[in-house]
Amino acid sequence: MAVRASLRDTSGYGSGLRKFHLFCDIFSVPENIRLPAPFAVLHSFALWAATDPTQDDPYLAAVRAWHIAQGWPPPLSLDDHQRINWSLRGLENIYTSRRKPIRPPVTLIMLSTLKGCLQLNDPFDACVWAMASCAFFGMMHFGEISVNSRSDFSPARHITRHGAFFGTDLLGQSYARLDLPSAKTAKPGETQSVFLTEQGDLCPLAALRNLARVVPALATDPLFCWRDSRGDTRPMVRKRAVERVNGILLAHGWGTTFGHSFRIGGASFYLAQKVDPEIVRLAGRWRSLAYETYIRSFEQVASRHLAGLASQLHSSAALGLGTLATSSAAESPACG
Repeated sequence: MAVRASLRDTSGYGSGLRKFHLFCDIFSVPENIRLPAPFAVLHSFALWAATDPTQDDPYLAAVRAWHIAQGWPPPLSLDDHQRINWSLRGLENIYTSRRKPIRPPVTLIMLSTLKGCLQLNDPFDACVWAMASCAFFGMMHFGEISVNSRSDFSPARHITRHGAFFGTDLLGQSYARLDLPSAKTAKPGETQSVFLTEQGDLCPLAALRNLARVVPALATDPLFCWRDSRGDTRPMVRKRAVERVNGILLAHGWGTTFGHSFRIGGASFYLAQKVDPEIVRLAGRWRSLAYETYIRSFEQVASRHLAGLASQLHSSAALGLGTLATSSAAESPACG
């Protein structure tokens, strides 16, 4: 009782401790090194917590008090605190010297507004919407689904219509698989797969089908392409897509964002909906040796972990998914 009473008048300790457990959950810190927590864990936690400019809670003090209350000695020595403070000063220098602003995450409301402002029967807008929906729910870099210039497109480095498939998993739920011939998180020459599931009114599967309808293309053409006024098929240039997105978000008071913000936003959305952080790591293709063996099995249970979350937060009816029929665990080209 005396130990608990000693914490009652210490403001911010509760939120500081919750922040520590959130950090541990996101980065899959095992229970046995949360209490007592070693220096390496608390060092990383301090740097992670310091990147949130909206919070000013005594994070390390909260963790220290928690250790003492549970009968453990203080987890950090004076030298440990000096090392952490040294790193925090370095982190502050990094953020102070940044030329580019910190990328904000795209939120579900922003994604919904974006869709409402795009003309989905227009070839250019249909492509932008398919890119935005896939990048968000597939936690993809915009650079993985766009090109730097029209002449930059190469089937060896960019996904084509041939690299997109629809399938049905073991639960009978539809999904799409995008095979990326090149990705930031892949080794040279390694193909990575992105799995997309049904997501109600913002569904990336429906966005892909709409793109295939509005912009018919050959199997060797870019997956994310559009047609100009002369009827020529053109790969989507990253700069133009981001400009279209930024124009809409800026008009609604959200400022400007960046292509990477969709990947950040998708991961943040799934974590906020309490999706297992390991599943988010796997779906987002962050490196994890424990899951590389099971990547092919994941597509068969993807809907169990990721599907339907957006529809729970939106009252709008789900978009129709077209007439493409697939048998259990079968695949067919999504866009061709």
